[in-house]
Amino acid sequence: MIEGSLPLYHQLQRTAGQRGSEEAFVCQGERLNWLELKQRAGRTAKALMAHGVKAGDHVGVMLGNGALWIEVFYACASIGAVTVPINTRFKTDELAYCLKHADVKLLILADRFLGIDFIDLLRQVEPALDARLPGQALPCLERVIVAGTDVPAACEAFDDFIQAGATLADSELENRAGLVSLDSLLLMQFTSGTTSFPKGVMLTHGNMLTNARAVAQRIGMRPEDRYFSIRPYFHVAGTTLSILVSLVTGCCLLTLPKFDVEENLTVLEAERCTMISGNDTIFLMLMGHPHFDRSKLHLRGGWAAAGVEVMQKIRDDMGVPFMCNAYGQSEASPNVTMTSWEDSFELRAAGWGLPLEGVQIRVTDAETHQPLPPGSQGEIEVKGWNVMRGYYKMPEQTEKALTPDGWLRTGDLGEISVEGRLRMVGRLKDVYRVGGENVAPAEVEETLLSNPAVQLAQVVGVPDARLGEVTAAFVVLKEGHRAEEDELVAWCKGRCANFKVPRYLRIVDSFEHIGMTGSSKVQKNKLKDHAIQIFGLADQMNTGAHR
Repeated sequence: MIEGSLPLYHQLQRTAGQRGSEEAFVCQGERLNWLELKQRAGRTAKALMAHGVKAGDHVGVMLGNGALWIEVFYACASIGAVTVPINTRFKTDELAYCLKHADVKLLILADRFLGIDFIDLLRQVEPALDARLPGQALPCLERVIVAGTDVPAACEAFDDFIQAGATLADSELENRAGLVSLDSLLLMQFTSGTTSFPKGVMLTHGNMLTNARAVAQRIGMRPEDRYFSIRPYFHVAGTTLSILVSLVTGCCLLTLPKFDVEENLTVLEAERCTMISGNDTIFLMLMGHPHFDRSKLHLRGGWAAAGVEVMQKIRDDMGVPFMCNAYGQSEASPNVTMTSWEDSFELRAAGWGLPLEGVQIRVTDAETHQPLPPGSQGEIEVKGWNVMRGYYKMPEQTEKALTPDGWLRTGDLGEISVEGRLRMVGRLKDVYRVGGENVAPAEVEETLLSNPAVQLAQVVGVPDARLGEVTAAFVVLKEGHRAEEDELVAWCKGRCANFKVPRYLRIVDSFEHIGMTGSSKVQKNKLKDHAIQIFGLADQMNTGAHR
């Protein structure tokens, strides 16, 4: 394991001691230094203790990105409670499932966020909100704390909640914090479900803080950096790779409650941000905005989950010289491989990352699970200190994901070079077969993104009676650029194998109406359903890919 890892409370004590009055967090007028953040986390931790939260209890957090989210996260960690981030895009069925499945004992939520009435949403799940908790729908949920003015009868206002812990001595918090170890559970991260309800990934202090420290070293994060990350805090890229990277380095973290391109650019410029993170969609939208001006940016580096074309644009068009490429997933807390800021641009752009220190990787045959030699493509498997404890209350799914000797089967398609570097090719579940040939959507998307008129591209396999499946592509054009759909198909014909060329292609304004995840990724399952509908392929489903 990477040296220097501490449980979260002790890391916060160390960072606050070293950085003190230096800025720790900025978000829409909120500005906290490290001592203030430590003080706020401490008062919230004592409030949790006063409300009977014990080590191992599950505390739900349904808030937008902001100081309060971090305050609650640090407070739970300090007393050994487990934070359960709730996706702010969840509707009633998803919310009910996550709160019940995770056995959430206490929930802290905003009354409203981005126009969504969270209280009404929760009331639909648990009507006892207006009477007395716990209720019949969520028998484990004993307390609901509301940040806002709409506080139902069975709930408590956040200010009153804080006041309840004011009489506890600091020594009581110190005693509780002393019982928390690197092996203690820190977070239950619900994975993004596409074909079923999400699974609760159990991650420890050691998993997440060690991962953050390793990533910070790879990307060259410094205490004086100003790190902008729009990744939502209910996502592990928001907790480990944003909040905890800031914590272990002492740099200032900047964010916004939602991804607004113009506001993002304003913050990057006005706050003189030096580091940034995001996926391909985020970077392409920033560079495609009419007000984008690279001369106003001060970015040195950061990390991205992006392909070659986007990495090239980040360097050449955005002017970021040392951007690193990342690969990971929630079950690996999340990072597995990362290029270094000192690597050549060619390695960083292509995503040929080395595993983190102490982490093993291999690729295996997806059916036989036998290891494959360098240069072969297969399922990526991971072993080491970053692998999850398992899925909460899902022993069968845990057994499928983890081999008896501790290898995590990622479900991702990748290739390992003779030098031991890994390149992710795509998601195995997204790979489709055209006439017997495997096609990874990312390959076709890269070809489309190389067209000067294309800002975003998303590809799925759709059913075909003769070939099983064929390619369907959706494209967003850059502002001020024009292209015809048949031109883009012709562009692909000259640059990739015939079986990869889109049979269907549609130019769209955005993907918001089709379906985006909270981490600004297009939901491929919804995109495929959309493609089948608009291209009239429903009658192909019994004779094509699903026969």
